[in-house]
Amino acid sequence: MITAAPGAVVIDGVPAHGRHAGRIDRIDWSVLSGRRSWLWRRLHHKRWHYVGLGNEKVFIGVAIVDVGWLCTAFAYLFDRHRRTLLADWSQDGLPGLQAGVSDAPLAGARAWFRGPRARLSLRHVVGDRLRLEVATQALRLEAELELAAMAPPLLAIGPIAGGLAHATQKTTALPVRGWADAGTGRFDLDDAWAAVDASNGLLARDTAWRWASAHRPDIGFNLQQGYLGGQENLLWMDGHPVALGAARFEFDAARPLAPWRVSTDDGLLDLVFTPEGARAADKNYGFAASRYVQPIGTFAGTLRCTPHAEPRSVKDLLGVTEDHRSLW
Repeated sequence: MITAAPGAVVIDGVPAHGRHAGRIDRIDWSVLSGRRSWLWRRLHHKRWHYVGLGNEKVFIGVAIVDVGWLCTAFAYLFDRHRRTLLADWSQDGLPGLQAGVSDAPLAGARAWFRGPRARLSLRHVVGDRLRLEVATQALRLEAELELAAMAPPLLAIGPIAGGLAHATQKTTALPVRGWADAGTGRFDLDDAWAAVDASNGLLARDTAWRWASAHRPDIGFNLQQGYLGGQENLLWMDGHPVALGAARFEFDAARPLAPWRVSTDDGLLDLVFTPEGARAADKNYGFAASRYVQPIGTFAGTLRCTPHAEPRSVKDLLGVTEDHRSLW
């Protein structure tokens, strides 16, 4: 079931658990009831903004992440014709000093990172747009994402085993205007579509998930299997949100560039994902670690808005899958 987005993620001290459609101004856990110390909350509070955007030529992923005691950012550009990463940049830093992620997911959003030879930002600007800027040695990008006429975004709020609660605001296809340059000449992004993931929660130290996301104006979906359960499984069909059942990911973790099958247990989504390439990272600091692979490719198969509806065939739907585990 999908309900209208509440005015806050916490109501009378309790998380407003559920799968909602619509914007929320802030994700604020400060009024959440629970006997957890300030230090515990500081160390377990994780926030990130991620933007994925692409067209026939490229796919670009940009993220700014605050894990409480560390911040990190990455930006990559995948050339779909050459099937290679032309840019793959990442850097760590100190939260508050080198990076920040606001509690506002869309309107009022501000995420930033400043490091050696690196400047990244995502901010809400006049005209109800998000402005994304990346300036690193590997990649330069300037783009604006239009929010004004977007389909209702997802707001998922759920309990976390080993943590307290998590919320995520995710959009489907947003029109893009801008350009990117990975040192081989400019890529025009004016025909690209983007999706934003603004996530914020009090998570467990050991957190793992599998994720799939793909978007264009007529079709978009978001699937997750892991720490948030099925709360964020949603299909947008012609701009209308449709709740999806539990997600299944069938793939070979040792061969992430082999085809994946992605489906839901209600039969509404049944797709095969064919990777074109991937971005991966494996970090181990001893006390903390992160292992991540995000293949880029296309989905094909069938979608339904109800169990008895005629299936809609889908092919060449650009998106990503992800297999991720963090000890943070």
